[in-house]
Amino acid sequence: MRYRFSGGVLGTLLLVVTLVMGPFSSAGQGASQPSSAGAAGDRRPNMVLILMDDFSMELLSTMPNAQRMVRQGASYRNSYVVDSLCCPSRAALLTGQAPHQTGVLTNTRNGTLAVGGYPAFVAHDNPGKQFSVALQGSGYTTGFIGKFLNLYEARDVDGHTVAPPKVPGWDDWQAILGGGYNGWGFRSTYLDRDGNLRLRNHPIPPLRAPRRVRDSHYATNVTAAKAVRFIRGHRDDAAPYFLEIATYGSHGQLRKAYRNSPTFPPAFRDRPRAGLANGNCGLKACGSLRLRDLLGYGDPRRDNAPTYLRRNGRTAPAPAWRTNRITLTDRAALGHYRNRARMVQSIDRLIGRVRAEVGPNTYVFLTADNGIHLGQHQLNGGKGTPYDSDVRVPLVVVGPGVAPGRRGQFVNNIDLAPTFEALAGLDSPEYRSGSSFKASLRARRAPGGRFAFFEHTWSKSRPGEVDADRQTGGMTDLVPSYIAVRGRRGLLVRFDLDNSWRGTRYAWELYRYDVPWEDRNVFTQDHRKPYARELMRRLRAWDQCAPARCRALTR
Repeated sequence: MRYRFSGGVLGTLLLVVTLVMGPFSSAGQGASQPSSAGAAGDRRPNMVLILMDDFSMELLSTMPNAQRMVRQGASYRNSYVVDSLCCPSRAALLTGQAPHQTGVLTNTRNGTLAVGGYPAFVAHDNPGKQFSVALQGSGYTTGFIGKFLNLYEARDVDGHTVAPPKVPGWDDWQAILGGGYNGWGFRSTYLDRDGNLRLRNHPIPPLRAPRRVRDSHYATNVTAAKAVRFIRGHRDDAAPYFLEIATYGSHGQLRKAYRNSPTFPPAFRDRPRAGLANGNCGLKACGSLRLRDLLGYGDPRRDNAPTYLRRNGRTAPAPAWRTNRITLTDRAALGHYRNRARMVQSIDRLIGRVRAEVGPNTYVFLTADNGIHLGQHQLNGGKGTPYDSDVRVPLVVVGPGVAPGRRGQFVNNIDLAPTFEALAGLDSPEYRSGSSFKASLRARRAPGGRFAFFEHTWSKSRPGEVDADRQTGGMTDLVPSYIAVRGRRGLLVRFDLDNSWRGTRYAWELYRYDVPWEDRNVFTQDHRKPYARELMRRLRAWDQCAPARCRALTR
């Protein structure tokens, strides 16, 4: 849908445009109080969140350390993100709120309004609502390493490069700035002894340098080394710690760090070379990876067009929004897929290193900010849709008391913040729209979510857009605004075909999960059936829901 801002929200957007780099609000009002805060010998668990970027589910089976986590921990087969776009998804994870509450709707400003990226995150008082603020206030040592939010970048002031603002809620702040997309050649931040934010340069080694030297400067490996140092520095502390490790892999590059660098650049040790003809794809031979692994690849879209629902209850065909020319060839798609499999092997080694360093009283969470389509639904490459390829992400948890096995509860990434707080012995503030899934870590059949909701805002692709995915033929401004709900039987989506801020032109898609992808819109045939009516009721209630209402709708 096209978000219809209330007068208050729209007024706020207009007023805050000039305040983007200003001071943060202490928006933790109403935050929880610790039940065992900062006590000597605090026995609360440590927590590590490993957040991958643009990770699609078929890659998980190639990763040996990730598969070890699956065998030893809780894995959620119904794990989703509230918006399958980098920045809105990350803002939602950090705050436990949906995009219509965070105000972070896109990756960039989208013109004069601060509706996307880090500017919108600040403008809507989100920094103080991060779960890290609550954890830190309760006695946790908090650390962040890796990718933060789009447009969180260094600035040029009077000819000098200046670090971006310090972000509250984090004792150790080592954000890797936007150059990390390219794999090599980027800046990271750190806090000096006086608590001031500084910049560190990570130059690109020459191509003639030994492979191990080039790979030591690879963004994922730099992230892993920083993470290991943090854990070693805090694992024996009296206070517990929380560490977020956010990789840039397996996102595509924005610019080539080296000549002939592939769109999805793996570490050099994982690329084809003498003695490793097809490269390293982990648990699978790279040559065995086929396009059939990408469920729904090339599925004809003639039966996917949306449907109008008239006031009299009758339906009528709506114009298709999937109008892109198909430019992604089978050969290119397969090449991208295999390079992505090579690319995630460095993430898998990071997982192994982290797990080797943490103590037994530590939870490790593995998930991603969104998925990606690569020829599914004949959409070329990209993300942003409500379909399985884009919204489903892995969620695997290991730690003290976690019962191994698969889980069927529906979990959304807005549920992570309240889960971290629950594990820390905190009550979540009322502004969290997600719900803790702590109980299901110990009890596989514990009550949990039965529905997942998605929302997305159309935006014109602007300078600085990192998810245009032009190298794979994708277009971020192809996907209309929508809200959607998914249950066990199907997915209901209400698209807004009017790409303006205030107008609406709703059309519907409904998919049954008789197959594991969205192959045919059955809204005309099924919209009166009980399961579809239940989805419709919940979807309409989700539109602009307040936090308590949002939480109730998932049950």
